Amino acid sequence: MELPYCNTDCFELFLGEFSLINPQELKVIVLDNGAFHKAKRLKIPNNIILIFLPPFSPKLNPAEKMWAKFKRAFTNKLYKSLKEVSAFIQLQTERLNKEETKNTCAFHDIFLN
Repeated sequence: MELPYCNTDCFELFLGEFSLINPQELKVIVLDNGAFHKAKRLKIPNNIILIFLPPFSPKLNPAEKMWAKFKRAFTNKLYKSLKEVSAFIQLQTERLNKEETKNTCAFHDIFLN
């Protein structure tokens, strides 16, 4: 889903749509502590559980490494519209494969050899 804002209303819309995919299964989403993830008025569907990472723990959030990869590719480019930005993100996502995703998101330094 691509939504216009990063706020409680859009997050709730996402959760509602996500809950409809295989509605009989329980979905567990691990999140950072963004204010809109924890809004008191947020309605969470019954088949979704939200688990929050401890504050200031980027090593527990592999998505941060993927966003860093995307941002490096995004830097110093000029896009004339949000549609072009969306196309860029789509292309970056399509270029990923399982091995690259695994290597990008891994935190090798937290494991002892």
